[in-house]
Amino acid sequence: MNKDMHVVVLMGGWSAEREVSRMSGKGIVEALQGAGWSRVTPLDMDRDVAHRLAELKPDVVFNALHGTPGEDGTVQGMLNLMGIKYTHSGLETSVIAIDKELTKMVLVPHGIRMPAGKVVDSESLFSEDPIARPFVLKPVNEGSSVGVAIVTAEGNYGNPIGRDVEGPWNHFETLLAEPFIKGRELTVAVLGDEALAVTELKPTAGFYDYEAKYTDGLTTHVCPAEVPADIAQAMMKMALDAHRILGCKGASRSDFRWDDEQWEAGLYLLEVNTQPGMTPLSLVPEQAKYRGISYAQLVERIIEEAL
Repeated sequence: MNKDMHVVVLMGGWSAEREVSRMSGKGIVEALQGAGWSRVTPLDMDRDVAHRLAELKPDVVFNALHGTPGEDGTVQGMLNLMGIKYTHSGLETSVIAIDKELTKMVLVPHGIRMPAGKVVDSESLFSEDPIARPFVLKPVNEGSSVGVAIVTAEGNYGNPIGRDVEGPWNHFETLLAEPFIKGRELTVAVLGDEALAVTELKPTAGFYDYEAKYTDGLTTHVCPAEVPADIAQAMMKMALDAHRILGCKGASRSDFRWDDEQWEAGLYLLEVNTQPGMTPLSLVPEQAKYRGISYAQLVERIIEEAL
């Protein structure tokens, strides 16, 4: 690749994952500069982003945004209209994958096991449970475990859920309700057309929420995960199949729960992240390193596919 190309690293934005995106972007900029790229411009996205990009005239945009509007097709559509090449998945894939319910509608008919669930109005939660406890409530279109609540049979949020209790129902008009799958939290990164590895995530307390993901010391990553070979292969196949069916590009990351008492029948794909984190604590760089791919090489491979 021509390392004199102008790369704009788009980061920040105004989603709940703004600070994570800024950390990802900073790491990408430093990696490219350290690898000898001469024209790397960080751009913290604001409402004037199209004007700034028109001024900067990049050869390619490294999309380091997380959440909306950088991961939901909005920025992808803008870049398509401007005729600018960009990393990661395109418009159609981004629109589908950011929406957990749409993702199920696409993947489940292809035989990929995902938890049954339904979209509910948050207001209805204060009168009755949408499904049997224990269940998980999460926003339909946010990533990084933003706004996830596990509602248990013990009534940890009240029974029914209390209107004055803090939870995702205070911040989102609709939520996705899914049965809680007991067991282990695992994830698989896909780079290009290859599943890299399986990582198990072991939070030191509670579950793998936003804070646990991005606070050093709150989660132990076991890579490669200590799971039977056939389970690891099944997960990697599901992640690669999901990547291909959705039409993902660059890197994606699929998150799983595994109930080891049910063996392969207890393996569920939860969601596909089309623009996974690239922070020092992020899982894709960690799995790439395990496979002998440095952080800088990972960034360059993502750019190469975009071009």
